[in-house]
Amino acid sequence: MSSQKIKIFAINGSTRKNASNFKILKHISENIKSEFEIEIFEKLDQLPHFNPDLDQENPPENVIDFRNKIAQSDGVLICTPEYVFSLPGSLKNALEWCVSSTIFSGKKTGLITASALGEMAHEQLILIMKTLEAQFQNENLLLIEGVRGKINEDGKIINVETRTALNQLIENFENQFLIDL
Repeated sequence: MSSQKIKIFAINGSTRKNASNFKILKHISENIKSEFEIEIFEKLDQLPHFNPDLDQENPPENVIDFRNKIAQSDGVLICTPEYVFSLPGSLKNALEWCVSSTIFSGKKTGLITASALGEMAHEQLILIMKTLEAQFQNENLLLIEGVRGKINEDGKIINVETRTALNQLIENFENQFLIDL
């Protein structure tokens, strides 16, 4: 087996400091096998509003960096809240910057929606990622409803079912990569 780590680019869909979504991604990064290296992206709020006129010929530097991180990763994890029965605008904006590219085509992806409810945002995220041709399986999808009562201030998953579901998602996601080695 190669000594090179499997690179996972994890996108925090919340712009709130100390968000539950960040805590979930942190939990995953601390509990994934040593063959993996996770970088958590927390700069959605720094990406400019999507503008098709700038998309191809002169994209902003931070958009180029964002796209490169996706392209150079072996896989992507997205963990997002739901805002007003939809994806947060900042996450949707970031994904719109990827539509004209093929950086998600065939990219192994895990999708987590963690919110008070989250069902509508989860459905939208799945549809968007299918449109971007991301590669994911049902085993790499997780909806965590009522997330604030399931994670404490220190980021510890205090709900047993949620911890079990996250650990199963981690194992399923790992297996997608480790089978190829």
